[in-house]
Amino acid sequence: MPEKLKKASLEYHAKPQPGKISMEVSKPCLTQLDLSMAYTPGVAEPVREIVKDPANAYTYTIKGNLIAVITNGTAVLGLGNVGALAGKPVMEGKGVLFKCFAGIDVFDIEVDAEDPDVFIDTVERIAPTFGGINLEDIKAPECFYIEQELIKRLDIPVFHDDQHGTAIIICAGLLNALEISNKRLADCKIVCVGAGAAGIASMRLLDSLGATKENIFMIDRKGVIHSERDDLNQYKREFAHQTSQRTLADAMQDADVFIGVSGPNLISAEMVKTMATNPVIFALSNPDPEIRPETALAARDDLIMATGRSDYPNQVNNVLGFPFIFRGALDAKASCINTEMQVAAVHALEKLAREPVPEAMLTAYGLDHLEFGRDYIIPKPLDGRLIERVPQAIIQAAIDSGVARL
Repeated sequence: MPEKLKKASLEYHAKPQPGKISMEVSKPCLTQLDLSMAYTPGVAEPVREIVKDPANAYTYTIKGNLIAVITNGTAVLGLGNVGALAGKPVMEGKGVLFKCFAGIDVFDIEVDAEDPDVFIDTVERIAPTFGGINLEDIKAPECFYIEQELIKRLDIPVFHDDQHGTAIIICAGLLNALEISNKRLADCKIVCVGAGAAGIASMRLLDSLGATKENIFMIDRKGVIHSERDDLNQYKREFAHQTSQRTLADAMQDADVFIGVSGPNLISAEMVKTMATNPVIFALSNPDPEIRPETALAARDDLIMATGRSDYPNQVNNVLGFPFIFRGALDAKASCINTEMQVAAVHALEKLAREPVPEAMLTAYGLDHLEFGRDYIIPKPLDGRLIERVPQAIIQAAIDSGVARL
């Protein structure tokens, strides 16, 4: 980051008071009566009601609108294992997004525990405070085990945004890109570079949406993940199948889709030229993508391109998902965020991008015109319709799949 921006960022976080979030009191505390209601003796009455029925916590406390954003700091942004405390600015930032986009309150919690079982035990013990758990910046493969165990143990939504938030936005954008390219997901050869949290979750969700698993080629640091390798963890083995392809260049031959959730400058213009007609490239490494859009588009004029950056069209941005997904899950009093709810979010975002763009959104982005097409396959974060469409889709899916407790 340039020195000027670095200084501005530090000042932003330090002044006028340290940090980005604070607690506010939602009830008056101006009179003796107010004080007696807020604390003793009045507070005893909701306590008694919650003892009678734990569900009353949603009526008398903040639980139903409170999310824990929790990390152990083992995979913070692109900075790696910086530790729990250094991850706190990111967790506060997530809290800002939850509040600003969906009106959800957040406690950010940084747990000093790299041991997955210690982390799980800690989260399980504090879970009664919250209506949902958003796991954040936890390294793979431990993140898969942590999420699975917490889902088993808790009766509130547990959601690892680095997995499912990313996957949902990728899938929504990809379905629209394939519609424009006149291709069926089931027929597409898909190459995914990056077999960590985002890559595995995205391929799992594409499988749920109708992709053919044998057409999915995952790439890690050692090349193509195939059935003859003996160094694969259980999560990578899900996508290992028989193939003679061994390198990224091999896999890119005749590929319809490339999804990068790994690192910068991993694919070349020559690789792009070997892809199938009307290819789709989601180069999502941030800030430096797997291939620069200028390079990819110079190699192919039939390409649809997306990145993780806001200065190019088709930004894959998790803020399109997690605030609104949790809004719906909380409003449904859902016990989890299941695959059906994730698929519902995909389709809600997919459909929204195909609708006419409101004037207010054009104004927000300083645009004269925007319509569904190669440069607009994913809704933009400041689209005011997101708070209506995505939560409603989540609520309906929660009801239909039997996990809502409205």
